[in-house]
Amino acid sequence: MKVNNNEKIDFVILWVDGNDPEWIKEKNEFSGIIGDSKQNRFRDCDNMQYLFRGIEKYASWVNKIYFITWGHVPSWLDTNNEKIVVVKHEEFIPKEYLPTFNSNVIELNLFRIESLSERFVLLNDDLFFLKPTKPEDFFKNGLPTDVYAEYTQLATSYNDVHYMMKANILSIINKHFSKQDCVKKNLAKFLNVKYGALNYKTLHSIRFKKKFVGFWNFHAPQSYLKETFREIWDKEGENLDNACRNKFRASSDLGHYLCRYWQMVSGNFEPKKDESKYIVFLDDNTENIKHLKSGKYKYVCINDAYMDIDFEKAKNEINASLQELLPEKSEFEL
Repeated sequence: MKVNNNEKIDFVILWVDGNDPEWIKEKNEFSGIIGDSKQNRFRDCDNMQYLFRGIEKYASWVNKIYFITWGHVPSWLDTNNEKIVVVKHEEFIPKEYLPTFNSNVIELNLFRIESLSERFVLLNDDLFFLKPTKPEDFFKNGLPTDVYAEYTQLATSYNDVHYMMKANILSIINKHFSKQDCVKKNLAKFLNVKYGALNYKTLHSIRFKKKFVGFWNFHAPQSYLKETFREIWDKEGENLDNACRNKFRASSDLGHYLCRYWQMVSGNFEPKKDESKYIVFLDDNTENIKHLKSGKYKYVCINDAYMDIDFEKAKNEINASLQELLPEKSEFEL
């Protein structure tokens, strides 16, 4: 499944304006549907301009930036910039899945964007580039780079839609792959010096010889081949179709991690070092700000995970730090 090494690499960013009255009106039409529709899934942290500033400063080599949206765009975004490609849900997601308020559905259908490069990197809108990057950080020898680390905490032990989704994904992975065979073929990729201490997570799961019981996930740029999505849709189309009919996140979901795990267990990736950091908005962001300014990480994800905090205070503190780190407007801003 190797791709021409000279092929360009695109970035993909998903975004929603949770304050758009037309979007809210459409969302409310489906308010009776069971699913995860918590406010923090949709509210705007008002800092995505720093993602674009980081891309310009530290990943200027990128070919195109695909901006995936319900229909709205930030007022500051220069959609006439030659690198920006705005794509509405209706332009690539099959109509039977629309409207959708489920990011998993959007991500599983990204491969349908015809102009999107065969090699692309999926970014969340809460992810920030803070150090220089190069194409080889994301693709090497034509393959996506990744950090392989198994995780022994069984997904089914959590009563949460996200963990149930991971259980659904693992079921499909184990249906198509024998762990013993995968280990024999790709041992040098499953255990690699680049992973550092994360190798211990994989070694700890060695007692599970026949089945994959979980993988360590990273809130970091995720590299993908469109061919991976096509292959999985070809083999698991019915399950994917059912999952894509969930208007909101639900326990029967599947997500893009299915494609990540598929690439890894297939051996269709190249090992790399983890250079990311995951933090969340808190009432006390002292440690978060230290991480941001430490200079240790290429990518930092700042997640809006909790409803019981002073969101406005946390947002202002974090955004002030991002402004210090990335003060200059990018070419993507009006």
